[in-house]
Amino acid sequence: MKLDAPLIAGEVALVGAGPGAAALLTLAAARLIADCDVIVHDALVSDEVMAMAAPDAEIIAAGKRGGRPSASQSDICDLLIARAQAGKRVVRLKGGDPFVFGRGGEEVRALAAHGIRFRIIPGITAGVAAPAMAGIPVTDRSVNATLAFLTGHEASDESRMDWRALVSAFPVLVFYMAARNLERIGSCLLDAGLDAETAVAIIHAATTRDEHTTIGTLQQAAAGQLQALSPAIVIIGDVVASRTTWRDES
Repeated sequence: MKLDAPLIAGEVALVGAGPGAAALLTLAAARLIADCDVIVHDALVSDEVMAMAAPDAEIIAAGKRGGRPSASQSDICDLLIARAQAGKRVVRLKGGDPFVFGRGGEEVRALAAHGIRFRIIPGITAGVAAPAMAGIPVTDRSVNATLAFLTGHEASDESRMDWRALVSAFPVLVFYMAARNLERIGSCLLDAGLDAETAVAIIHAATTRDEHTTIGTLQQAAAGQLQALSPAIVIIGDVVASRTTWRDES
């Protein structure tokens, strides 16, 4: 299968929209967005990317935002199935990559269970793109040989994370969806033994006109002294301290 081949009637493409800038879409993503009957998109897909949709495409917002009313995952799956069974060519458009904290696995399982043809178009995930745009490499041979991608939603009393094991095994931690729980994350990492002066970067709305980077320490994060606005990627580790600014962020 050619990933950028036109969709056929009744087919669904799970497409990664990347971190925001349309220039960072894959060729396949750009072509399918511009040539489909229905786009079911997440809240984090940028206006710049949505502007590439065909004028006559049906646009359905199905974003899931923490703390706000949003479509349930089962409703989204049912919607994709219904549009495909009606013979529509459907693009399920997800911020970043569909399989990195994007629930893409749940959606393809639902499609497969109903015998619906689908394809997957990976996208650039924000956990790599956001630090790069801020001049922070997520790996640096002088700092780390391991890297952890984590969800900020796990910073709760019911967390499945072993914080001490994380601190021991991973010199660099990249958190998705961490803005609301940044203080809690900072406290958990301090309690797990991570140095209070460990560098922290908060990158808001990476690659968009609203992008902003805040640099501080783990102690400041735990004390609520760092501004964290959603959507944001939080990167914690010594790679932050070696940041090299490479573009005008004003």
